[in-house]
Amino acid sequence: MDYMFQTGFLGTRAPFFMDFVTLIVALLPLLVLIAISFAKIKLYKSHAVIQTLIFITSILVVGYFEYGVRLGGGFDAFLKGSSISHDYLLWVLIIHIIIATLTLIIWTKLLIVANKDKKRFKLPGQFSFNHKKSGIRTFIGISLTSFTGIWVYLLLFVY
Repeated sequence: MDYMFQTGFLGTRAPFFMDFVTLIVALLPLLVLIAISFAKIKLYKSHAVIQTLIFITSILVVGYFEYGVRLGGGFDAFLKGSSISHDYLLWVLIIHIIIATLTLIIWTKLLIVANKDKKRFKLPGQFSFNHKKSGIRTFIGISLTSFTGIWVYLLLFVY
């Protein structure tokens, strides 16, 4: 696992695993928009499969990230190269974690309910409006998670 801590590819002082995770996090809203576009053109099965794959990939990426952070010494170890104050960075990180956790809960619930509704032949159909509202909330959460994740990365490894 030494490769995880080699110099990353984004030209900052971040290790490889942080660059990799940040790239995925930055692309996540775009990937979700692509999946949503399949629903808009009534390719519901493709929409469901892609959303599920994005969700599973996101969970794996978060696990990879957590593993790397723990192996790398935790938050304080990565903070050492930054000129940003510990307290400010900690608050930004807390905000990011809260948004990411709430988004994960909402996204998980959305997928579970969507699968149940699909099996009961309610999606697409009478529950489509509620599904769309939940999807919008999830997309906003994913976008905010992406934004705050990039913000944390910049504070840790650029400034």
